[in-house]
Amino acid sequence: MHERLVDRSPVVQADQLIAQMVPPAMFDDVSFASYIPDPNEPSQAAAVRKAEEFAAKVTKIRSGGRRGLFGKKTQASGAGLYLDGGFGVGKTHLLASIFHSVPSPKAFGTFVELTHVVGALGFNNAVEQLSGHSVLCIDEFELDDPGDTMLVSRLLTELSARGVSIVATSNTLPGQLGEGRFAAQDFLREIKKLGSIFETIRVDGPDYRHRDLPPAPEPISDAELADRADAIPGATLDDFDALCAHLSTLHPSRYNKLIADVPAVFLRGVHPAQDQSVALRLVVLADRLYDASIPVTVSGAKLDEIFTPEMLAGGYRKKYLRATSRLLALSRFEVAA
Repeated sequence: MHERLVDRSPVVQADQLIAQMVPPAMFDDVSFASYIPDPNEPSQAAAVRKAEEFAAKVTKIRSGGRRGLFGKKTQASGAGLYLDGGFGVGKTHLLASIFHSVPSPKAFGTFVELTHVVGALGFNNAVEQLSGHSVLCIDEFELDDPGDTMLVSRLLTELSARGVSIVATSNTLPGQLGEGRFAAQDFLREIKKLGSIFETIRVDGPDYRHRDLPPAPEPISDAELADRADAIPGATLDDFDALCAHLSTLHPSRYNKLIADVPAVFLRGVHPAQDQSVALRLVVLADRLYDASIPVTVSGAKLDEIFTPEMLAGGYRKKYLRATSRLLALSRFEVAA
């Protein structure tokens, strides 16, 4: 019998949630020196310099507070850096390089991971656990609803006041966060507060991940899917609907552990997601699979058909496009193997 993800119900202890906030393994060895700027895109070399300067500033802030009146030591506020640019221009490379260059403790996670961790720990507990960190690195910063706006605004404001530096990447400038998703004007004060934390640096260039990539591979038959799963020890084979139902029973902070040590994922009977809640859980799973470089092979519909045209035209468009890009990259890797 095949191993199945639906048979796994991982438990992540609260004290492990912050500890597991590190860059994906694919960024373990990156550095400022290994980022090769495109000579045709001068903003890339400028971004490397800014990122190096920011890392030095973080180290200085954590080395000690400022001397105030009567020589009393006071806590310096954290620094802020915002790397804005399109997909695949190396922003995460620079973010991970900053992480590797500053003193511990430190934390790295996507915006979605951060909101999940805060939800699992509770706001005050999350602030306390993160307040001693030198830096909080947030990848793919995006605001999709007013609740996230208020939560993240409060969190970053409190952490910055406690000397935690914040660096984020996104393809949306801070002042434009939330546009097209909810009534941003109703939350303008909070959005402006977020923007005031960061110095914004633009990183231009073509998306290296999308250069000369072939189209989505055709799904295979159920029988061939099972045969391929049998050929890889430890691979999982799940019915798509059953997996979607199982994901709804797990807090997204557990998805990392759900796929731990899985060499390949096989999904039977893939079809367009039924609703937004299912689709958003699949986005989180796609991110975790991509971070772990786990190949994905399917039967049923193509992986670029999971998110419906209506979903792609809505407020979560960027999330769905990113997830599709990542799933297709993983499916191509499996086919190439």
